[in-house]
Amino acid sequence: MSESDVVKASYWFPATDFPATDIDSSLFTHLFCTFADLEAESYEITIATWNQAPFHAFTETVQQRNPHVKTLLSIGGGNADKDAFASMASNPDSRASFIQSTITVARSYGFHGLDLDWEYPRNEEEMYDFGKLLEEWRSAVEAESNSSGTTALILTAAVYYSSNYQGVPYPVLAISNSLDWINLMAYDFYGPGWSTVTGPPASLYLPTDGRSGDSGVRDWTEAGLPAKKAVLGFPYYGWAWTLADPDVNGYDANTTGPAISDDGEISYRQLQTWIVDNGATKVHDDMMVGDYCYAGTTWIGYDSEKSIVTKVIYAKQKGLLGYFSWHVGGDDNSELSSAGSTPYHILILCMSWKYSKIYHPIHVINSTNWTIIYNSRKFDILNFVFIASQAWDITEME
Repeated sequence: MSESDVVKASYWFPATDFPATDIDSSLFTHLFCTFADLEAESYEITIATWNQAPFHAFTETVQQRNPHVKTLLSIGGGNADKDAFASMASNPDSRASFIQSTITVARSYGFHGLDLDWEYPRNEEEMYDFGKLLEEWRSAVEAESNSSGTTALILTAAVYYSSNYQGVPYPVLAISNSLDWINLMAYDFYGPGWSTVTGPPASLYLPTDGRSGDSGVRDWTEAGLPAKKAVLGFPYYGWAWTLADPDVNGYDANTTGPAISDDGEISYRQLQTWIVDNGATKVHDDMMVGDYCYAGTTWIGYDSEKSIVTKVIYAKQKGLLGYFSWHVGGDDNSELSSAGSTPYHILILCMSWKYSKIYHPIHVINSTNWTIIYNSRKFDILNFVFIASQAWDITEME
């Protein structure tokens, strides 16, 4: 498998403390620039005046370190007007206005693709309209490519972690046929704004039925989405709660609300400083694949390097197209991005040898020298690759 067959992506938005020039694009294959807005009356996309200059420069800027990185313009976002998206998608004429404007803006700003972040279609009618929009988007992009002689724009969408949003299934066939891939937002499972107890914000596994990255991947693939159309997401931020009792500081601890910020959100970069400044206790959960730390009455759930590496390896094991993060500006000196990128290079080699399936989960126990656990045995990951490459059958490693 070649490097071009994987997606290693992150989202970026303009911020004074993290300009695009600070992105180490050598760690990514794709970068998403956020966000273009949907104009509620014309149904065309617009870019805010203050974002026009950095958006125009985005592709050229990130390609200085990595000439091969592809850029996509992301449209919408979690704070976008859901009613405006629903109204736009409900009518063929408004869909056409939206689609044409996305192509025009993407080409004029030098992006390689477009990403739709509609959070989320809320009922069967909106899901149906979402599917029609994607089908017509694909047709228009192909027609524009044929008429202009240029490479077709990449089309993606950021979607709910599961193929079923609050009882309403996504139009999986239209998604599979129309999009190059979808970004599964496998995070925000717990947060102080909607959870009165502590919990893992982005767990890969859960010991019982519930929301997790793995359950979402299974939902999508069982609904008919090819694994190679799925990209697994993880956060470069954590959620902070105020504990009701500082001596009860594990999962499911009662809380009184957010901590540190108004909503409890804290970037990974800020979190690393907070841990040092407060002498916080850190805990890594190998079973759920997630992390938390606490000091006094403050409890924070997040993903560490170790969790990121395990999730990246999981994505490879499951045959997913790759991974993405929200967002690159939250990283601490590219620590998480580097952790995600390095094992993917190694696993590409590992998975391309004589076997097609690994039968046990791989857990990372040291993300500095890439020590892993496979079937209760400890391996240096390079030794694992070597042994696997020599094995006629992966069962020889059992």
